[in-house]
Amino acid sequence: MGRNVPPSARRAPEGKTVPARPMSVSDGTLPREFYTRANVVTVARQLLGRLLVVSSRGARMSGIIVETEAYRGPQDRASHAYGGRRTNRTETMYRLGGTAYVYFVYGMYHQFNVVTNVDDVRALEPVEGLSRMRRRRPGTTDHDLTNGPGKLCVALGISRKLDGADLLGKRVWLEEGRGRIRPSEIATGPRIGIEYAGEWADRSWRFWIKDSPFVSRRAR
Repeated sequence: MGRNVPPSARRAPEGKTVPARPMSVSDGTLPREFYTRANVVTVARQLLGRLLVVSSRGARMSGIIVETEAYRGPQDRASHAYGGRRTNRTETMYRLGGTAYVYFVYGMYHQFNVVTNVDDVRALEPVEGLSRMRRRRPGTTDHDLTNGPGKLCVALGISRKLDGADLLGKRVWLEEGRGRIRPSEIATGPRIGIEYAGEWADRSWRFWIKDSPFVSRRAR
């Protein structure tokens, strides 16, 4: 992306261990207040540039978030919570902001979401743990390792086991990463795969970093 990466987002040795993670945010972990704001669209935009970290067998695996989508709870026809729907799968969506919502789709892939209203993380730029990511997704280039919601879950080992995980906890969390991305660097467009959602399908609630080669697609 042509930007310097701060220490929190630099590649670390493959065997770097994950320290104990207290509930404080002095180490750069995003605070609870980041997730509990009312405007889900604002949160989705500000997730860009943040570092998603997964603890995998005692080592860090991570990537910079380069693409997101926003979903506005019960009002949004594209949301799993549309109409106040509550099932075993969607119950996580009603938890406190800053909770991981992971679901299985098409009988093939997991997708990782952040509970705010909810925001979907669609693509990452790999940062830490590339060797393990390549083993999990053999035969792909580094640009293709995590450039889609299903791909990034395979690469980082995200499954339903992380559904409901506290994002201020020890298993999966978000750090400051590159910090807030300037508005001029962000592209917007309709969300993907929600043609059934009527007028909600036309809302430009998909956000991505313009110059990133790691986004899933640039236009619908």
